[in-house]
Amino acid sequence: MSEAKRLAGEKAIEFVEDGMIVGVGTGSTVAYFIDALAGIKDRIKGAVSSSEQSTARLKQHGIEVLDLNHTGTLSLYVDGADECDPHKRLIKGGGAALTREKIIAEASKQFVCIVDPSKQVPVLGRFPLPVEVIPMARSLVAREILALTGGQPVWRDGVTTDNGNVVLDIHNLSITDPMAMEREINQIPGVVSVGLFARRPADIVIIGGEPPIVLR
Repeated sequence: MSEAKRLAGEKAIEFVEDGMIVGVGTGSTVAYFIDALAGIKDRIKGAVSSSEQSTARLKQHGIEVLDLNHTGTLSLYVDGADECDPHKRLIKGGGAALTREKIIAEASKQFVCIVDPSKQVPVLGRFPLPVEVIPMARSLVAREILALTGGQPVWRDGVTTDNGNVVLDIHNLSITDPMAMEREINQIPGVVSVGLFARRPADIVIIGGEPPIVLR
């Protein structure tokens, strides 16, 4: 799948315009996008990064990383996903960067999601749904989510987010109403964010292949 990821990442460069500050996500597919972005770094003003991992890779290429508080609204955000349904709604957070990814997606006019074909699903939920949680609320949130969704919460032991929080992965879900589930989980005290991108889905999905498929 690495070839499909590379093709998707490189295709997303077509959406980068001169003078842009580019929102950059996290993950293996995004790494290919960052590497491609390095080839046109003189044409952009810089990037806003969703993780320490992506920040390090951007800086390695000599791309300036800017603070979202100073940039204001972004024209473009490019990120991957763990799952994508036919309505461009996503599950994200396999790399534990879901909160910052959600913030940048919200701050961007256009969200381009880059995936390999294995990430396409008819209904979200086969991939365990990540939820970022304040550490002291881990058990409380797990109980509430079990009661709310019937899914099985599993603590991603040993993982701390860039924000200093923990991640619960919710297994055995079939998410027929992602918007409602996103809203309901967000209401649980202790939840920082949930890896459902339904209220703010992708605008464009690029599926890596020969040639890449662009869904608008």
